[in-house]
Amino acid sequence: MKFLHTWFLVGFVWVVSLQAASKSLYEKGGGFAPDERVLYKKAFGKKEKTADELDLEFFYPEGFAKTDSRPCIVFFFGGGWTGGSTSQFYPQAEYLASRGMVSICAQYRRSLKKAKPVWCVEDARSCMRFLRKNASALGLDPKGIAAGGGSAGGHLAAAAATISAFDCPDDDLTVSAVPNALVLFNPVFDNSPKGYGHDRLGDEYKKFSPIDNLDGKQPPTIVFLGDRDKHLPVASAKRYEKTMKAKGNLCKTCIYEGKGHGFFNLHKNGRDSFVATMTEADQFLIGLGFLQGKPRVEAWLLAEEKK
Repeated sequence: MKFLHTWFLVGFVWVVSLQAASKSLYEKGGGFAPDERVLYKKAFGKKEKTADELDLEFFYPEGFAKTDSRPCIVFFFGGGWTGGSTSQFYPQAEYLASRGMVSICAQYRRSLKKAKPVWCVEDARSCMRFLRKNASALGLDPKGIAAGGGSAGGHLAAAAATISAFDCPDDDLTVSAVPNALVLFNPVFDNSPKGYGHDRLGDEYKKFSPIDNLDGKQPPTIVFLGDRDKHLPVASAKRYEKTMKAKGNLCKTCIYEGKGHGFFNLHKNGRDSFVATMTEADQFLIGLGFLQGKPRVEAWLLAEEKK
């Protein structure tokens, strides 16, 4: 990893400062790469001319072995269900792997701009079932699988816990697709006429909108949101939290003043926001028993900046 060197004079000695990090750390993906890719789904059946092969990208903790039974988190990238890439959450995945969790970034089919993005929900739930069904072979704890994501990816993580109308018929439906915890970054989980994506969903939005399908069976959830987000109003996030709590579920909403959509991304000049949100996420996962010890996001980031 290359450095952006800053020289300054201390007494009569020129000193190189490594506080300015490598350019790649603050580009999308952070210069990180997964340790392994595993195929979890061929998106179409044998009758189709082509099939999308969808991978899970694994980031492993130090000393990890496939004989372990580790908690894990799977991230779904954002992009309005039509764009984006798995690299969006590489920094978050790398950090949580450094804390002892297996971290995973999931591919999913991106729907056409005018298409209903139900394929994305189907793939997210297929992903969860694959991880839980194959947990012993993958070194995972089947009762310790968290899901997270940003924007449309946050919607998919929430949808895995709420939406059952779009399950893949080829999946083993006896295996639960519901995550054991949710870590949601400005998730567009309100798809009502006042929410996001309603123009592509129409009257069927109630089958697709997580906020309209909270039944009291959802896992503990933390939500990160800027108060200037143009896609998810603060009022919708508070309604989600209120409904969750009214139905007996744990939900915490963290509102960040002056922040807009995607503020948490490290590659969007979001160093302080990355530290703030990941520290909160770490503490949340500690509280659920997914992690041990104390958050060390700042120390980890400083170490990465010096590489």
